[in-house]
Amino acid sequence: MKHIGVLTSGGDAPGMNACVRAIVRTADRLGLQCTGFYRGYDGVLQNEFISLTRYDVRNIIHRGGTFLQTARSDEFRSPEGRAKAAANLRALGIEGLVVVGGDGSFTGAKLLSEEHGIRVMGCPGTIDNDLFGTDYTIGYQTAVDTAVEAVDKIRDTAVSHNRLFFVEVMGRDAGFIALRTGIASGAEGVLIPETTTDIDRLINYLRTDHQKKRRSGIVIVAEGDDSGGAYAVAKQVQAEFPDWDTKVTILGHTQRGGKPNAFDRILASRMGHAAVNALVEGRNCEMVGVQGHEVVYVPLEQAIKHHAGISPYLLELVDALS
Repeated sequence: MKHIGVLTSGGDAPGMNACVRAIVRTADRLGLQCTGFYRGYDGVLQNEFISLTRYDVRNIIHRGGTFLQTARSDEFRSPEGRAKAAANLRALGIEGLVVVGGDGSFTGAKLLSEEHGIRVMGCPGTIDNDLFGTDYTIGYQTAVDTAVEAVDKIRDTAVSHNRLFFVEVMGRDAGFIALRTGIASGAEGVLIPETTTDIDRLINYLRTDHQKKRRSGIVIVAEGDDSGGAYAVAKQVQAEFPDWDTKVTILGHTQRGGKPNAFDRILASRMGHAAVNALVEGRNCEMVGVQGHEVVYVPLEQAIKHHAGISPYLLELVDALS
């Protein structure tokens, strides 16, 4: 193998730049040419790329987002689009492609490999931490840190004004961010997609606080919770406690941005390094993961088909401590 490509795809995540840096510098160390594509698969289709050397990725390990940018490509979803992408890669002499992204990005990589024989490796870049086969995904820990910092600031206002805040965090299909944010911030309740929301139980719990004149509090709500999100929950609670000053804060895309923390920089670096070595060793259609302290390789089929499960222990912990 003499030439590899790299792209970032799907939602951006803190640490993606650190991962690309590791990919480029590992390739350079092994004597491989490396090409980066702008805006994910769209850049492959449009032939928008940049030749990357170790000097091109200086001073990016600490930067949030992705300097290669990212996008979702409708054209690539079609067989014709993937055929065009494969032809463009071959025309450049690219023998292997590292895709940094989530399950949608990995689905595209898997199809590209199966249909056209392009060797691919995936690095899990998503703040949701919901990919099967790895304990952590790139960006997740930073997103939790960002959410906890925001909730700590919101609590200052909640206590000062005797307010009950419902804070909505990202997690359309997974409650990992909400659960750990709730534990770390000492929230009074955490609502996530993986469990059925019992509004009556939440109201009864808050009623005890209300009767004891504790009028401030924080409830963390994942955006995909079956109750309909933070505004819907707040409306139901407000109806039960009309004299309680209830507020809603949506953290939104603030959780995706910002500098990656040290954990994500190291995790991303390990994964990028392992992905290049895997391609050189002849591996294909796998995702780099970390289980415990060890780097592992998980078939893309498994990473896409299965989703990481919420720890029953953490569910018990948040219930006990809230």
